[in-house]
Amino acid sequence: MSGDRETASTPEDITRLFVERVNAGDAEGAAELYAPDAVMAYPPGRLTVGRNAIRGVLESMVAAGAHLEVETPLPTIRCGDVALTSTPSKDGRGNRVQVVRQQGNGSWVRIIDRPEAN
Repeated sequence: MSGDRETASTPEDITRLFVERVNAGDAEGAAELYAPDAVMAYPPGRLTVGRNAIRGVLESMVAAGAHLEVETPLPTIRCGDVALTSTPSKDGRGNRVQVVRQQGNGSWVRIIDRPEAN
């Protein structure tokens, strides 16, 4: 991971940082918000496994000119070093849901991501 990017100090930071990085065209930085073995249920109907594969999906999104909006988070549910975060989508596709895990340095990363309800 790059030492000059802000890390997620709370589970809720991840969504904000993800939106900022994708909108800035920083697929590498957005991928850093995922654990090396993370699983993303995207594109719809498929699973993308591992940070490197997720980076590839994010690179395609950025290349296609993706622009994301910050969505208001629902209350986070924590159990030790694992948390469930979610946001209701502004595009009417249901809730976006992520499981995040705290790292040894105190930062948080996504381990499971379901960005689309469909």
